[in-house]
Amino acid sequence: MITRHFIDVEKDGNTRRVHYRMAGNGPPLLMVHQSPRSSKEYEALMVKWASHFTCIAPDTPGFGQSDPLSGHPEIAEFADATIAFLDALGIEKCAAYGFHSGGIILVTAVKRHPTRITTLAVGGYAIWTPEEMALFSDRYLPEFYPSGYGEHLTWLWNRILEQSWFFPWFATDDAHRLSVANDDPERVDAIVREMLDAGNAYQAGYGAVLRAPRDIPAVDSNVPPCLISAYDGDPLQEHIDRLGEMPPTWSAQKVATPADHQAVSLNHLLATETAMVNGLPEASDEGFIAIQTDIFNGLIHWRGARDADQLVLHAPAYAAANDQPASQIAIDMPGHGLSDNWIGEAPVAWTAWDNVITAVADALDTSATVYPALPDGAPDQLYPDLSPDRFGNYLNIAWQIVRARHMFAPWYNVDAAHAVAFDEEQLKPEQLAAEHLALINASAAKEYHIALQSRGKDN
Repeated sequence: MITRHFIDVEKDGNTRRVHYRMAGNGPPLLMVHQSPRSSKEYEALMVKWASHFTCIAPDTPGFGQSDPLSGHPEIAEFADATIAFLDALGIEKCAAYGFHSGGIILVTAVKRHPTRITTLAVGGYAIWTPEEMALFSDRYLPEFYPSGYGEHLTWLWNRILEQSWFFPWFATDDAHRLSVANDDPERVDAIVREMLDAGNAYQAGYGAVLRAPRDIPAVDSNVPPCLISAYDGDPLQEHIDRLGEMPPTWSAQKVATPADHQAVSLNHLLATETAMVNGLPEASDEGFIAIQTDIFNGLIHWRGARDADQLVLHAPAYAAANDQPASQIAIDMPGHGLSDNWIGEAPVAWTAWDNVITAVADALDTSATVYPALPDGAPDQLYPDLSPDRFGNYLNIAWQIVRARHMFAPWYNVDAAHAVAFDEEQLKPEQLAAEHLALINASAAKEYHIALQSRGKDN
């Protein structure tokens, strides 16, 4: 099972919260994701490698649920932040794996902190030519801020969709076409959500990687062993030929498939012994609880003081608030926010939801539950299907919903009789963006609403 955790990392007098995933048993393996993704992209691989390692995959600064670095960090700061994360966990040495930009962060970390990594496997390592760097310039990483009417969502969908068609994504000509083009809505949606999590912070992390020096450690460097591999269809496979002379314990190879890349990486990582670690620390005011009922088996996200008396439930299609009074602890309900979804279809019977709430209350030792007020309207209309579609329409539908529900109740009755007073601050793009992400993450909103309506009637 993959578990999820938060930890506070202190460095140079600053404290930064880091979210990470963990799975398996054995010596620690640090897994650093590519930009602009999050540790979620490694879930399937963590399950595969869990029998060999304790897989630890943090969200890098500014991505996923991790706080960004301050100022205008370069690759050295991202590498040092990775080592500071290990320090916070109490891990002196570990093996490491990184894909694309994750590999660049780790190679930089190895050069700056060679005694902290026992062995390294990298998926694709970019060695850009001056011409390629000139092509990227400022076009590759435009600013990404929410706009009042959701225009940023149209750009985002198409930018992520077409990055598998062309590399770089904006070079829409035959010379830059890729052989791995797809239009799979679920694949595009996964990256879109991670970009929405990161916001404009993606510029810092991705930009630092693009600007990073590409020097491989010198032949006589005292560095841990490393394997760099890339598969057919990876735009960085041709860069294998650009690596030049490397330390004697470093090697590189081209392979046919992603599965081949994972296989040779695993074999390389297993060839070096790494010491085991014991239980790892985590944050005291935010985390995840494993809950199991007959139809729910997953993680529930919580935030607040662990000695709080009241358990606070959010309304359907929302998520736990960021700031809780000392007396309250909030959770994301199943199929909302950062919590896992139900097994199979979400239930509409209150007893199923209440079983989860009761289990969470017992685990958190709360004595009272605060229930949300329900919005006016019919659940079928309040919560339309927002499954990802080929053209990204679901993103714009969700944006229009969160905007309209500040002005009308229910939001779908747009007339004078259903107009409600609102504060114009509520229509700031940043506010709408947070609500929009909560809404598209709320796959069980309709069922939760129906269950709340029946609370006390079906017990």
